[in-house]
Amino acid sequence: MLSIATIAALAILAVIVLFSAVRILREYERGVVFTLGRYTGTKGPGFFLLVPFVQQMVRVDLRVIVDEVPPQDVISRDNVSVKVNAVIYFRVVDAERAVIQVYNYLAATSQLAQTTLRWVLGKHDLDQMLAERDKLNADIQDVLDKQTEAWGIKVSTVEIKRIDLDESMIRAIARQAEAERTRRAKIINAEGEQQAAQKLLDAAQILAPVPQAMQLRYLATLFDIAGERSSTIVFPFPINLMQAWSSPSSTERG
Repeated sequence: MLSIATIAALAILAVIVLFSAVRILREYERGVVFTLGRYTGTKGPGFFLLVPFVQQMVRVDLRVIVDEVPPQDVISRDNVSVKVNAVIYFRVVDAERAVIQVYNYLAATSQLAQTTLRWVLGKHDLDQMLAERDKLNADIQDVLDKQTEAWGIKVSTVEIKRIDLDESMIRAIARQAEAERTRRAKIINAEGEQQAAQKLLDAAQILAPVPQAMQLRYLATLFDIAGERSSTIVFPFPINLMQAWSSPSSTERG
């Protein structure tokens, strides 16, 4: 008969074997199963059993993974050196390919994101990097998604976080912006002068056919000047205005 110690040892061994055969996967997990080294299926979620010492399982998380791309030195198409960092959002859509086609899909996706970021941004000018960030995000996401599709990875979003310039470039951009503001101010001022001159011309064309209207405008201008200042003002008096005021009787005597 077997001794108590032998029975206890067999019971413990059976528990260990049973424990090693039991697998429980959460809703967001999948298990890639290999039987004697060959892929035999993907399990989960829930409870299932594996044949001990014959089958092995690799656990894969299907949730969205957030990976921050460290700052990358990028030279733009117009030869400006900048530092750019970004964040990418991706997830596994095919657990089998994520395990079989690539050694470490997390590290591979991160490294690919770095090289793709430098390659895509290097094809654009600095002004495009600063003004068209949404388009650049879409371009990087599209390139990454196509390259990681073979690994069973879906890149959903890419966001450029920061574009850092050196101090000399920041000062140059500030001078450029100031020059642009000055140019726009001069254009607006010139357009205002042009419009004012046109209005004066229109007013002169209206007043010219009627001498009395011109004289009334002249007197109104004198009244405005006299009301604004307390000092004495010497103002030329038109001869034709005196002639308009000359009496009819004196004209007849002449």
